[in-house]
Amino acid sequence: MTTVDVSVLDGVGTSPRRPDGTLKVRGEFAFSSDLWHEDMLWGATLRSPYPHAEIRGIDLTAALALPGVYAILTYQDVPGAKRYGLEIADQPVLAMDEVRYQGEPVAIVAADHPETARRAAGHIAVDYLELPPVTDPEEGDLLRRVPVRTGDPHPTADVVVTGEYQVGMQDQAFLGPESGLAVPAEDGGVDLYVATQWLHVDRKQVAACLGLPEEKVRLSLAGVGGAFGAREDLSMQVHASLLALHTRKPVKMVYGREESFYGHVHRHPATLRYEHGATRDGDLVYVRARIVLDGGAYASSSTAVAANAATLGIGPYEVPNVDMVADVYYTNNPPCGAMRGFGAVQACFGYESQMDKLAAALGMSPVELRIRNALTTGSRMPTGQVVEGPAPVASLLARVRSRPAPPPSTPDLRELPGGVSNTTHGEGVVRGVGYAIGIKNVGFSEGFDDYSTARVRLELVGGEPAALVHTAAAEVGQGLVTVQAQIARTELGVERVTVATADTSVGSAGSSSASRQTYVTGGAVRAACQAVRATLLSRVAGATDVVGGKLVNAAGVVVADLAEAIGDEPVEETVEWRHRPTYPIDPKTGQGDAHVQYAFAAHRATVDVDVELGLVKVVEIATAQDVGKAVNPLAVVGQIHGGTAQGLGLALMEEIQIVDGVVRNPSFTDYLIPTILDMPPMSVDVLELADPHSPYGLRGVGEPPTISSTPAIVAAVRAATGKALARVPIRPEHITT
Repeated sequence: MTTVDVSVLDGVGTSPRRPDGTLKVRGEFAFSSDLWHEDMLWGATLRSPYPHAEIRGIDLTAALALPGVYAILTYQDVPGAKRYGLEIADQPVLAMDEVRYQGEPVAIVAADHPETARRAAGHIAVDYLELPPVTDPEEGDLLRRVPVRTGDPHPTADVVVTGEYQVGMQDQAFLGPESGLAVPAEDGGVDLYVATQWLHVDRKQVAACLGLPEEKVRLSLAGVGGAFGAREDLSMQVHASLLALHTRKPVKMVYGREESFYGHVHRHPATLRYEHGATRDGDLVYVRARIVLDGGAYASSSTAVAANAATLGIGPYEVPNVDMVADVYYTNNPPCGAMRGFGAVQACFGYESQMDKLAAALGMSPVELRIRNALTTGSRMPTGQVVEGPAPVASLLARVRSRPAPPPSTPDLRELPGGVSNTTHGEGVVRGVGYAIGIKNVGFSEGFDDYSTARVRLELVGGEPAALVHTAAAEVGQGLVTVQAQIARTELGVERVTVATADTSVGSAGSSSASRQTYVTGGAVRAACQAVRATLLSRVAGATDVVGGKLVNAAGVVVADLAEAIGDEPVEETVEWRHRPTYPIDPKTGQGDAHVQYAFAAHRATVDVDVELGLVKVVEIATAQDVGKAVNPLAVVGQIHGGTAQGLGLALMEEIQIVDGVVRNPSFTDYLIPTILDMPPMSVDVLELADPHSPYGLRGVGEPPTISSTPAIVAAVRAATGKALARVPIRPEHITT
């Protein structure tokens, strides 16, 4: 276990105030939609009204005639690559001969006023020949199949349960819609200020589409209003840059809420078919499963989502015989890609529903069945990978089970399903309790070169040592800026730390996704700080360490002040840091060490259900999660609260309604997300079981709470109603019919 000196003011293990916190609370923080440039134009996008159609012609005449319109571009105006994509370059910058989903961009407009740009887009005449959409994934083209097979292919068991489960399409529902500002540069390139999750991958795709070398496309991170996976893919980045270079003027693009629903990927809808076999004593013998994911019109990160669903799709359990296949298909539904949990969410709803069904068939406690089959350190995953770090599955379950039960419901309307709408006085209300636990990989997998770059500079400012930390890691609201400063304070022993704006003038930090940034960028900042320390120590004879702003020798005697060692020569080091490698899985068996780290979280949900009206109130949630090391304890708890809220949303209310490829609810009027009134009191039990391979022993935090909260809530509703409830989100009619 790695120990750190937490006595450093605002260092690792403390919860300093976030530098952006006060501004955000006061409404004074500058988000990307607040960007402004003198003499800038406004961009707008014309999108397809059809999920599938042939484009037979585009007439720009009427739109170009509007006063104030500077440019209208179609695919013919794209100077470089016509397609882009995170993993497969299959998505057109602008639709060419056909559109493959409702909302696909067809043309872009630049005008001197946002309303003029929107009016011009509405005046573009497109001759469409509507085609039948493919909306059932099993009728679409296969994008990727991921099998995971181990053990006896024909096992038998004393008790067998089967089930088919469905997960609806969930939106990331971040509060700040897509936006950014592109500014043409004197060298023929472009400077792009944008809310994103992955600056360098954006740059690579944008440069290719613009036909420019990457060094002429410079990205800076603008204020991000949430992400949760939806900003990994491009939205307006290429469009704004094209318009800026064409008009030679700055161009700002800001999506409205409805356009945002069309402008980013969503969580994959899924159908999950499971068969579990066990001995009469409750030992799992085998699992057979097939997971079908709807990838939508373009690939995005679907291939990786399918891999996660397959490799994690048995859950945190020891199962000797596994036959799992996860398939993802192209359809004419909206594109799907990354969202918090990334394939593990869908799978967890399936396998945890099965564990409850198996427990009932065996006459066992659902918690005892899970504990009996729990992974431990040294267990082998169905992929053959050994779980090397702590795997406190049984402990997490025991902890949430042992939490005190919430008090019984009262006649107070505010505490009943339906609240002050006065739908019930408690006569049809039944209480239920449910449990679930999930598993999630941390970091990128399957041999991806997952690394981050950090530049750290230590100098004297006003005669005092001060550190400057510069990475390209995207702060998307998770508190990464705070964590980077904490690590620098701890490693360098200085209190004055500035974190520079993330941009592409420093090496890549990868994506703010996969619960990886504190691990990987935190590791890079730590390594760069250690390199700075080594340089400082080499300057002073006999110095072996930096403690409390002093250089000391092996006996702990001060030999120089930190300021003296810096002098007139600032120290700057840039480090590219990687975690231990992962490897591709075998395409036929799914065997291989695909993941760098596993994370676990358990939930117990208590609900009150009005079984006559189908209304659900989540009364309390207890959760336990191993975080390895709480670098920022308050931020850790915040991530667990936020992830649980998104899991509650998927369980009870959040679904993009699609009929024949057409989105029916692209607004927060009809797409419901949890508010503070929907979130119950939460008890959070944070374990710190250090991972020997990670910086400070830490473990990724952000995704596991979303994974297990959904099935725990559904299990509680099942317990209250006696209904099978094989689909999320649960609707009132699922309970009452």
